[in-house]
Amino acid sequence: MIRRRDFITLLGAAAAAWPLAAGAQQMALPVIGYLSGQSPNEYAVFLAAFRRGLNETGYVEHRNVGIEYRWAEGQCGRLPALAADLVRLRVSVIAATGTSLSALAAKAATATIPIVFTTGADPVKLGLVSSYNRPGGTLTGVSFLLNELVQKRLGLLDELVPKATEIGFLVNPNEVWLATVMSDVQAAARLLGLAIHVGNASSERDIDAAFANFVQERVNALFVAADAYLLDRRDQLVALAASHALPACFSTSAYVAAGGLMSYGPSATDTYRQAGLYTGRVLKGEKPGDLPVVQPTKFDLIINLKTAKALGITVPPSLLATADEVIE
Repeated sequence: MIRRRDFITLLGAAAAAWPLAAGAQQMALPVIGYLSGQSPNEYAVFLAAFRRGLNETGYVEHRNVGIEYRWAEGQCGRLPALAADLVRLRVSVIAATGTSLSALAAKAATATIPIVFTTGADPVKLGLVSSYNRPGGTLTGVSFLLNELVQKRLGLLDELVPKATEIGFLVNPNEVWLATVMSDVQAAARLLGLAIHVGNASSERDIDAAFANFVQERVNALFVAADAYLLDRRDQLVALAASHALPACFSTSAYVAAGGLMSYGPSATDTYRQAGLYTGRVLKGEKPGDLPVVQPTKFDLIINLKTAKALGITVPPSLLATADEVIE
């Protein structure tokens, strides 16, 4: 039997607890798991673009959404464990970026948490989605279409330095699309009458060794594969290309901004903004399987005239006329 005084005391304690519980419920934020194969310092500009896209859907970090970051720092073997950690946290959605391996690791870790990816490879061939227009399942995202532009980029390099017939092709042997892109590069090289010398690099030491081999093989131009790790090492690549006087063609403008000679491809920052947009839309309740994979429609040719001059290259008027940006 509860006395009246005890009952009032219990009632008061419960009444005091109810607002606290309600407040805690109101304060609970959806959480995004941000998974990347790269490092936060090198990818700061892309992370800022991701947040801009997220903001466009009404989500602002620390205000109405939380973000748990997991960076592999270039050690992609860590991605499965990092993805599993985000699954254990029961995040609302995983943004898998920085490399196609992030998306594959996230997909292997969960069949229920929605995933928004960025990839330079064909997401259908990778098995991430059923099709571009109707992805199905729990994944969607943005494709850079970088590997599909191999023939175009190699053709631009040939136009810029037509006397260069021995081309060093720098690749990351750990990339899942390697066999496909290697085949595409060799086919494009045959059409242009170019010889391809492959350099494998998945570490700073590998990069130095690849350039040393290029020198021994008398390579006279450089073609760098579209790869997240190599992009992370862009300062090193640009410096080595300059020290060895190698005209180089890259996949994204970040290389040219760092002093590289030329790039052709879609805007990487806009791709990450699109990924942020999709992440916000998924948080609002849209199903990834109903969101078509975003494909770029505009590709920019960017030329660094200062670098061209340092290499003793005269850029053909035809290339200057078609360039979307010229850095002087």
